[in-house]
Amino acid sequence: MARFLLFLSLLLLFLVLSASAHGGDSDSDSVSPSEKPNLRSRSLILVKIWCLILVFVGTFAGGMSPYFMKWNEGFLILGTQFAGGVFLGTALMHFLSDSNETFGDLTSKQYPFAFMLASAGYLLTMLADCVVFYVYGKRAHDSANGDVELQANARTAAGNGNRLHSDSKLQENATERHFTKSSLATAASLGDSVLLIAALCFHSIFEGIAIGVAETEADAWRALWTVCLHKIFAAIAMGIALLRMIPDRPLLSCAAYAFAFAISSPAGIAIGIVIDATTQGSVADWIFAISMGLACGVFIYVSINHLLSKAISLRRWFRSTPGV
Repeated sequence: MARFLLFLSLLLLFLVLSASAHGGDSDSDSVSPSEKPNLRSRSLILVKIWCLILVFVGTFAGGMSPYFMKWNEGFLILGTQFAGGVFLGTALMHFLSDSNETFGDLTSKQYPFAFMLASAGYLLTMLADCVVFYVYGKRAHDSANGDVELQANARTAAGNGNRLHSDSKLQENATERHFTKSSLATAASLGDSVLLIAALCFHSIFEGIAIGVAETEADAWRALWTVCLHKIFAAIAMGIALLRMIPDRPLLSCAAYAFAFAISSPAGIAIGIVIDATTQGSVADWIFAISMGLACGVFIYVSINHLLSKAISLRRWFRSTPGV
Protein backbone atom coordinates (compact mmCIF):
# COMPACT_ATOMS: atom_id res chain seq x y z
CA MET A 1 0.00 0.00 0.00
CA ALA A 2 2.81 2.41 0.83
CA ARG A 3 4.54 1.63 -2.46
CA PHE A 4 1.30 2.29 -4.35
CA LEU A 5 0.85 5.64 -2.61
CA LEU A 6 4.44 6.60 -3.40
CA PHE A 7 3.93 5.72 -7.05
CA LEU A 8 0.63 7.64 -7.16
CA SER A 9 2.18 10.73 -5.58
CA LEU A 10 5.08 10.70 -8.04
CA LEU A 11 2.70 10.29 -10.97
CA LEU A 12 0.57 13.22 -9.76
CA LEU A 13 3.73 15.30 -9.34
CA PHE A 14 4.71 14.59 -12.94
CA LEU A 15 1.20 15.55 -14.09
CA VAL A 16 1.34 18.86 -12.20
CA LEU A 17 4.79 19.67 -13.55
CA SER A 18 3.74 18.81 -17.08
CA ALA A 19 0.56 20.88 -16.83
CA SER A 20 2.42 23.88 -15.42
CA ALA A 21 5.13 23.59 -18.06
CA HIS A 22 2.59 23.50 -20.87
CA GLY A 23 0.70 26.52 -19.65
CA GLY A 24 0.32 29.75 -21.56
CA ASP A 25 2.97 32.37 -22.06
CA SER A 26 3.88 34.76 -19.28
CA ASP A 27 2.41 38.22 -18.94
CA SER A 28 5.59 39.83 -20.20
CA ASP A 29 5.23 37.96 -23.48
CA SER A 30 1.58 38.95 -23.92
CA VAL A 31 2.18 42.67 -23.35
CA SER A 32 4.13 43.21 -26.56
CA PRO A 33 3.62 40.24 -28.89
CA SER A 34 5.21 42.03 -31.84
CA GLU A 35 8.46 42.68 -30.00
CA LYS A 36 11.26 40.20 -30.69
CA PRO A 37 12.60 38.45 -27.57
CA ASN A 38 16.15 39.25 -26.54
CA LEU A 39 18.02 35.97 -26.96
CA ARG A 40 21.06 37.38 -25.14
CA SER A 41 19.25 38.55 -22.02
CA ARG A 42 20.92 37.60 -18.78
CA SER A 43 17.77 36.11 -17.25
CA LEU A 44 17.14 33.84 -20.26
CA ILE A 45 20.72 32.58 -20.29
CA LEU A 46 20.56 32.00 -16.52
CA VAL A 47 17.37 29.94 -16.92
CA LYS A 48 19.04 27.83 -19.61
CA ILE A 49 22.06 27.27 -17.36
CA TRP A 50 19.74 26.10 -14.58
CA CYS A 51 18.08 23.78 -17.10
CA LEU A 52 21.52 22.44 -18.00
CA ILE A 53 22.33 21.69 -14.36
CA LEU A 54 18.95 20.13 -13.58
CA VAL A 55 19.03 17.86 -16.64
CA PHE A 56 22.53 16.66 -15.78
CA VAL A 57 21.82 16.00 -12.10
CA GLY A 58 18.49 14.26 -12.74
CA THR A 59 19.85 12.06 -15.52
CA PHE A 60 23.02 11.13 -13.64
CA ALA A 61 21.04 10.21 -10.52
CA GLY A 62 18.63 8.14 -12.59
CA GLY A 63 21.46 6.31 -14.33
CA MET A 64 23.17 5.48 -11.04
CA SER A 65 20.01 4.44 -9.18
CA PRO A 66 19.78 0.84 -10.54
CA TYR A 67 23.21 0.16 -9.04
CA PHE A 68 21.91 0.86 -5.52
CA MET A 69 18.19 0.04 -5.62
CA LYS A 70 15.61 -2.07 -7.42
CA TRP A 71 12.92 -0.16 -9.28
CA ASN A 72 9.27 -1.21 -9.28
CA GLU A 73 8.14 -2.70 -12.59
CA GLY A 74 4.81 -0.87 -12.76
CA PHE A 75 6.41 2.49 -11.97
CA LEU A 76 8.90 2.16 -14.83
CA ILE A 77 6.32 0.99 -17.36
CA LEU A 78 3.70 3.64 -16.58
CA GLY A 79 6.35 6.32 -16.25
CA THR A 80 7.80 5.41 -19.63
CA GLN A 81 4.35 5.50 -21.25
CA PHE A 82 3.57 8.84 -19.61
CA ALA A 83 6.88 10.31 -20.79
CA GLY A 84 6.16 9.03 -24.30
CA GLY A 85 2.79 10.79 -24.36
CA VAL A 86 4.31 14.05 -23.12
CA PHE A 87 7.09 13.77 -25.73
CA LEU A 88 4.64 13.16 -28.58
CA GLY A 89 2.31 15.96 -27.51
CA THR A 90 5.15 18.44 -27.11
CA ALA A 91 6.57 17.59 -30.53
CA LEU A 92 3.27 17.95 -32.39
CA MET A 93 1.65 20.83 -30.47
CA HIS A 94 4.68 22.92 -29.48
CA PHE A 95 7.80 22.32 -31.57
CA LEU A 96 6.04 21.78 -34.90
CA SER A 97 3.73 24.77 -34.47
CA ASP A 98 6.60 27.07 -33.43
CA SER A 99 8.72 25.98 -36.38
CA ASN A 100 5.84 26.39 -38.83
CA GLU A 101 4.95 29.83 -37.47
CA THR A 102 8.56 31.02 -37.65
CA PHE A 103 8.94 29.81 -41.23
CA GLY A 104 5.74 31.69 -42.09
CA ASP A 105 7.30 34.92 -40.80
CA LEU A 106 10.64 34.33 -42.54
CA THR A 107 9.53 33.46 -46.07
CA SER A 108 6.52 34.06 -48.29
CA LYS A 109 6.81 30.70 -50.05
CA GLN A 110 3.87 28.43 -49.36
CA TYR A 111 5.82 25.27 -48.58
CA PRO A 112 5.60 23.12 -45.42
CA PHE A 113 9.24 23.55 -44.39
CA ALA A 114 8.55 22.61 -40.76
CA PHE A 115 6.87 19.33 -41.74
CA MET A 116 9.69 18.53 -44.16
CA LEU A 117 12.30 19.07 -41.42
CA ALA A 118 10.27 16.99 -38.97
CA SER A 119 10.26 14.14 -41.48
CA ALA A 120 14.01 14.59 -42.00
CA GLY A 121 14.65 14.49 -38.24
CA TYR A 122 12.57 11.34 -37.94
CA LEU A 123 14.43 9.64 -40.80
CA LEU A 124 17.87 10.70 -39.52
CA THR A 125 17.12 9.28 -36.09
CA MET A 126 15.80 6.07 -37.64
CA LEU A 127 18.95 5.83 -39.78
CA ALA A 128 21.14 6.16 -36.68
CA ASP A 129 19.19 3.38 -34.97
CA CYS A 130 19.47 1.18 -38.06
CA VAL A 131 23.26 1.62 -38.04
CA VAL A 132 23.39 0.63 -34.37
CA PHE A 133 21.20 -2.42 -34.95
CA TYR A 134 23.31 -3.46 -37.97
CA VAL A 135 26.57 -3.27 -36.04
CA TYR A 136 25.00 -5.07 -33.09
CA GLY A 137 23.64 -7.86 -35.32
CA LYS A 138 26.95 -8.29 -37.11
CA ARG A 139 28.82 -8.50 -33.81
CA ALA A 140 26.41 -11.14 -32.51
CA HIS A 141 26.72 -13.12 -35.77
CA ASP A 142 30.53 -13.11 -35.60
CA SER A 143 30.43 -14.29 -31.99
CA ALA A 144 28.09 -17.14 -32.94
CA ASN A 145 30.43 -18.22 -35.76
CA GLY A 146 33.33 -18.29 -33.33
CA ASP A 147 31.43 -20.63 -31.02
CA VAL A 148 30.63 -23.01 -33.91
CA GLU A 149 34.29 -23.22 -34.89
CA LEU A 150 35.28 -24.02 -31.32
CA GLN A 151 32.66 -26.76 -31.14
CA ALA A 152 33.94 -28.23 -34.41
CA ASN A 153 37.49 -28.27 -33.07
CA ALA A 154 36.31 -30.07 -29.96
CA ARG A 155 34.52 -32.74 -32.01
CA THR A 156 37.61 -33.26 -34.19
CA ALA A 157 39.84 -33.63 -31.17
CA ALA A 158 37.45 -36.15 -29.64
CA GLY A 159 37.86 -38.54 -32.57
CA ASN A 160 41.68 -38.55 -32.73
CA GLY A 161 44.18 -40.72 -30.83
CA ASN A 162 43.52 -43.00 -27.90
CA ARG A 163 40.99 -42.28 -25.16
CA LEU A 164 43.49 -40.68 -22.78
CA HIS A 165 44.85 -38.42 -25.48
CA SER A 166 41.31 -37.63 -26.60
CA ASP A 167 40.21 -36.74 -23.07
CA SER A 168 43.24 -34.48 -22.70
CA LYS A 169 42.45 -32.75 -25.97
CA LEU A 170 38.82 -32.35 -25.01
CA GLN A 171 39.83 -30.76 -21.72
CA GLU A 172 42.23 -28.37 -23.44
CA ASN A 173 39.66 -27.42 -26.07
CA ALA A 174 36.98 -27.01 -23.41
CA THR A 175 39.26 -24.66 -21.48
CA GLU A 176 40.11 -22.76 -24.64
CA ARG A 177 36.44 -22.57 -25.58
CA HIS A 178 35.54 -21.29 -22.12
CA PHE A 179 38.11 -18.48 -22.12
CA THR A 180 37.48 -17.55 -25.75
CA LYS A 181 33.72 -17.48 -25.26
CA SER A 182 34.18 -15.46 -22.07
CA SER A 183 36.37 -12.91 -23.83
CA LEU A 184 33.95 -12.70 -26.74
CA ALA A 185 31.06 -12.17 -24.35
CA THR A 186 32.98 -9.47 -22.49
CA ALA A 187 33.92 -7.71 -25.72
CA ALA A 188 30.37 -7.98 -27.04
CA SER A 189 28.93 -6.64 -23.79
CA LEU A 190 31.35 -3.72 -23.82
CA GLY A 191 30.55 -3.00 -27.46
CA ASP A 192 26.82 -3.27 -26.86
CA SER A 193 26.98 -0.86 -23.93
CA VAL A 194 28.99 1.66 -25.98
CA LEU A 195 26.48 1.41 -28.84
CA LEU A 196 23.62 1.87 -26.40
CA ILE A 197 25.20 5.01 -24.96
CA ALA A 198 25.99 6.37 -28.44
CA ALA A 199 22.42 5.90 -29.65
CA LEU A 200 20.94 7.55 -26.55
CA CYS A 201 23.39 10.45 -26.69
CA PHE A 202 22.51 11.14 -30.35
CA HIS A 203 18.89 11.71 -29.38
CA SER A 204 19.77 13.66 -26.26
CA ILE A 205 21.94 16.24 -28.03
CA PHE A 206 19.02 17.32 -30.22
CA GLU A 207 16.75 17.36 -27.18
CA GLY A 208 19.22 19.68 -25.44
CA ILE A 209 19.40 21.97 -28.47
CA ALA A 210 15.63 22.37 -28.23
CA ILE A 211 16.15 23.83 -24.74
CA GLY A 212 19.17 25.91 -25.72
CA VAL A 213 17.45 27.75 -28.60
CA ALA A 214 14.28 28.55 -26.62
CA GLU A 215 13.21 32.15 -27.18
CA THR A 216 11.61 32.77 -23.78
CA GLU A 217 12.05 31.55 -20.22
CA ALA A 218 8.65 29.83 -20.32
CA ASP A 219 9.67 27.90 -23.43
CA ALA A 220 12.93 26.85 -21.78
CA TRP A 221 11.18 25.55 -18.64
CA ARG A 222 8.56 23.80 -20.77
CA ALA A 223 11.21 22.02 -22.81
CA LEU A 224 13.15 21.21 -19.61
CA TRP A 225 10.29 19.30 -17.94
CA THR A 226 9.48 17.51 -21.18
CA VAL A 227 13.06 16.37 -21.68
CA CYS A 228 13.54 15.49 -17.99
CA LEU A 229 10.50 13.20 -18.00
CA HIS A 230 12.08 11.20 -20.79
CA LYS A 231 15.70 11.43 -19.70
CA ILE A 232 15.20 10.22 -16.14
CA PHE A 233 13.22 7.14 -17.16
CA ALA A 234 15.62 6.49 -20.03
CA ALA A 235 18.58 6.75 -17.64
CA ILE A 236 16.98 4.23 -15.26
CA ALA A 237 16.26 1.83 -18.12
CA MET A 238 19.80 2.31 -19.45
CA GLY A 239 21.29 1.52 -16.04
CA ILE A 240 19.22 -1.66 -15.74
CA ALA A 241 20.14 -2.74 -19.28
CA LEU A 242 23.85 -2.15 -18.68
CA LEU A 243 23.73 -4.09 -15.42
CA ARG A 244 22.24 -6.98 -17.36
CA MET A 245 24.93 -6.76 -20.06
CA ILE A 246 27.83 -6.60 -17.60
CA PRO A 247 26.51 -7.76 -14.20
CA ASP A 248 29.84 -7.47 -12.36
CA ARG A 249 30.88 -4.02 -13.58
CA PRO A 250 32.31 -1.76 -10.85
CA LEU A 251 30.83 1.44 -9.48
CA LEU A 252 33.31 3.58 -11.43
CA SER A 253 32.22 2.01 -14.71
CA CYS A 254 28.57 2.57 -13.82
CA ALA A 255 29.31 6.21 -13.04
CA ALA A 256 31.20 6.64 -16.34
CA TYR A 257 28.27 5.36 -18.40
CA ALA A 258 25.77 7.47 -16.45
CA PHE A 259 27.99 10.55 -16.87
CA ALA A 260 28.29 10.00 -20.63
CA PHE A 261 24.52 9.82 -21.01
CA ALA A 262 23.86 12.68 -18.58
CA ILE A 263 26.28 15.11 -20.26
CA SER A 264 24.74 14.75 -23.74
CA SER A 265 21.67 16.95 -23.20
CA PRO A 266 23.66 19.67 -21.36
CA ALA A 267 26.03 19.64 -24.34
CA GLY A 268 23.06 20.26 -26.61
CA ILE A 269 21.86 23.07 -24.33
CA ALA A 270 25.32 24.64 -24.47
CA ILE A 271 25.26 24.43 -28.27
CA GLY A 272 21.89 26.19 -28.30
CA ILE A 273 23.13 28.91 -25.93
CA VAL A 274 26.17 29.53 -28.15
CA ILE A 275 23.94 29.72 -31.22
CA ASP A 276 21.71 32.32 -29.56
CA ALA A 277 24.71 34.27 -28.24
CA THR A 278 26.44 34.50 -31.63
CA THR A 279 23.42 35.11 -33.86
CA GLN A 280 20.59 37.60 -33.80
CA GLY A 281 17.78 38.73 -36.05
CA SER A 282 16.77 36.67 -39.07
CA VAL A 283 19.75 34.31 -38.74
CA ALA A 284 18.68 33.32 -35.24
CA ASP A 285 15.09 32.88 -36.45
CA TRP A 286 16.22 30.56 -39.24
CA ILE A 287 18.31 28.51 -36.82
CA PHE A 288 15.41 28.35 -34.36
CA ALA A 289 12.93 27.24 -37.03
CA ILE A 290 15.27 24.57 -38.41
CA SER A 291 16.23 23.30 -34.95
CA MET A 292 12.60 23.07 -33.82
CA GLY A 293 11.64 21.22 -37.00
CA LEU A 294 14.42 18.67 -36.64
CA ALA A 295 13.80 18.32 -32.91
CA CYS A 296 10.13 17.62 -33.64
CA GLY A 297 11.08 14.65 -35.82
CA VAL A 298 13.52 13.36 -33.20
CA PHE A 299 10.92 13.69 -30.45
CA ILE A 300 8.28 11.85 -32.50
CA TYR A 301 10.66 8.98 -33.24
CA VAL A 302 11.82 8.69 -29.64
CA SER A 303 8.28 8.82 -28.25
CA ILE A 304 6.94 6.13 -30.60
CA ASN A 305 9.90 3.76 -31.00
CA HIS A 306 11.76 4.22 -27.70
CA LEU A 307 9.02 4.95 -25.18
CA LEU A 308 5.49 3.90 -26.14
CA SER A 309 6.42 0.70 -27.99
CA LYS A 310 9.22 -0.23 -25.59
CA ALA A 311 6.92 -0.12 -22.55
CA ILE A 312 5.33 -3.40 -23.67
CA SER A 313 8.69 -5.08 -24.26
CA LEU A 314 9.91 -3.69 -20.93
CA ARG A 315 7.13 -5.55 -19.12
CA ARG A 316 8.06 -8.81 -20.89
CA TRP A 317 11.76 -8.24 -20.14
CA PHE A 318 11.11 -7.77 -16.42
CA ARG A 319 9.06 -10.96 -16.31
CA SER A 320 11.83 -12.95 -18.04
CA THR A 321 14.60 -11.49 -15.83
CA PRO A 322 13.92 -12.46 -12.21
CA GLY A 323 17.29 -11.21 -10.95
CA VAL A 324 16.71 -7.58 -11.94
